[in-house]
Order: sequence, then structure tokens, then C-alpha cells
Amino acid sequence: MIKQKNASKRLDKKVKISKKDLHDYYWAYLMIAPTIIGLIILNIWPLIQTIYLSFNKTSDFGLNQWVGLDNYKQMFSDPAVWQATLNTLKYTVISVPIGVILSLGIAVLLNSKIKGKTIYRTIYFLPMVSAPAAIAMVWRWLYSSDFGLFNYLLSFVGVKGPNWLTNPKLALLSIIVVGIWSYLGYNMIILLAGLQEIPKSFYEAAKIDGAGPIRQFFAITFPLISPTMFFVVITSMITGLQVFDLIFMMISKSNAVMESTQSLVYLFYNYSFVMNDKGYGSTIVVLLLAIILVITAVQLKLQKKWVHYE
Repeated sequence: MIKQKNASKRLDKKVKISKKDLHDYYWAYLMIAPTIIGLIILNIWPLIQTIYLSFNKTSDFGLNQWVGLDNYKQMFSDPAVWQATLNTLKYTVISVPIGVILSLGIAVLLNSKIKGKTIYRTIYFLPMVSAPAAIAMVWRWLYSSDFGLFNYLLSFVGVKGPNWLTNPKLALLSIIVVGIWSYLGYNMIILLAGLQEIPKSFYEAAKIDGAGPIRQFFAITFPLISPTMFFVVITSMITGLQVFDLIFMMISKSNAVMESTQSLVYLFYNYSFVMNDKGYGSTIVVLLLAIILVITAVQLKLQKKWVHYE
């Protein structure tokens, strides 16, 4: 009997606590409701529609007809899709490591005691507040084989400048350079914020122990900033796989190098909005989604080997 009374008292306490928690949960969910509703309307519902459209064929009159896996069969046998996948992966594999390393190096330099570092931070961050179309147009002028600045400077040393945006071997690399430059300042700011969270006492103790700058970087800086770097790598990888605006603005449709530079997102745009085949375009986006999920899952698995959260 005594045990039953004690048990009933505990249940009454749990009920009272749960009512209070229910009130807190109500206000908590009320506060995040706008964000959740926005995610459902702008992200989750379009994702469901895209997956559904990938099983349909869009006719000339905009009507959708269920075709099952026909779009996927066509996609896996389409050489343009495989070439676009290769271009997208090549862009990502080259731009992300170089961009992250350069961003980290600049962040470390701007975190040290140098004159005018606030001005330098602003200059590096300027590309992020500039319109992508404006950036692409400026770089397109710089790469121009007829009156571009790069070829003009090369002419001073007697070198005939190459066709940066019409040479199949250079076009994608030229776009990669612009992509790295565009996101350098954004990644630098994030890494700089992570560096400023590292206590100065760690470096003072390392100096007392006789550790030099290189030793301090690999023993203190890199381990403590690895969570921030992991975030930068993940976001940079996703951004790289979704590259579109630079290709769209810098490579014209009549350019012979279009096939060797177009990405999966550009191919999706071409099929969905130019050819009006939204079913097949959605299939290409689903492929890109699968690639992003796989790469992100691998990164989450590998983070245990180099990311330190303590």
C-alpha cells in the first residue's frame, strides 16, 4: 500500500510538471512556427513536387503524364547528364579545397596584429554583397580574348593571351577561379569568427613551452577551429554542387565549350525552362539531390577523424 501511494504521488508530480512543460512547449513552438511554415512552403513542399514531377512527362501544352521510371532510364543513358555530372564534380573538387585553404590562410593573417586589418576584411567581403550578375560580367570582360585585362597584361611580356572562355581546356578552370574568388570573403569571415573564439592563453602557454607559429597552428589553431572548418566545407561543397549563375552569365549558349562547362543545375534549367520539359528537368535535380546527400553523409561520417568538439 505504501509503495502504491508513493508511486501515485510520483505520477501526480509528473502530471504537474508535464502541464508546465506543455505551456513552455506551446510558446516554444509558437515562436518557431514562422520558420517551420516557411520551410514547409519554400523547401519541403517544392521538394515533394519535384520528386513527383520526376515520374511525369511534360507535354507541349504543360500537362503532366505519369511515365514511371522512364525519365530515370533516359537520364542514365543520356551522355549530356554524365558530362554535366563530371563538370559539377570537377568544379566542386577543385574549388572547395582551394577556397577553404585560402580562406583559412587569409583569416589567420587578418586575425593577427596587422595595420588596417578592418579595411582588408571589408575588401575581402565585398564580393559577397555584390550582385552575382555584376561579378560575372566584370570577370567576363577580364577574360575577353580581344580586349580583356588579363590578355592585355600578358601582351607586355610578349605572351599571346589564350581564349579563356572559348577554350574547352580553360573555360571550366576560368569559372572555378571566379567561384573561389566570389566566396573567399564569406568563408574568411566565418573562419575569422571561429579563430577569435580561441582563448589567447593557449598561445601564451605554447610560447612559454617553446612552440613556434607552425607548431601552434597544427596543435592549437587547427583542432579548435575544425568545427567551424567542417561547417565551411559542408556549405562550400553544397554551394559548389549547385553552381549555375557563373556558367549562365559567362558562357553564352552558342559557345562551343557549353557542353564541357554546363553543370547539373544548368542542365535542369535548360530542360525545365527552355525546353519546357519539367519532368525530365526534375529528374536531373533528384540526381543532384542524391549526390549531395551521399557526399554530405560521407563527410558526416569522416568528421570524427579530424573534427574536435572539445
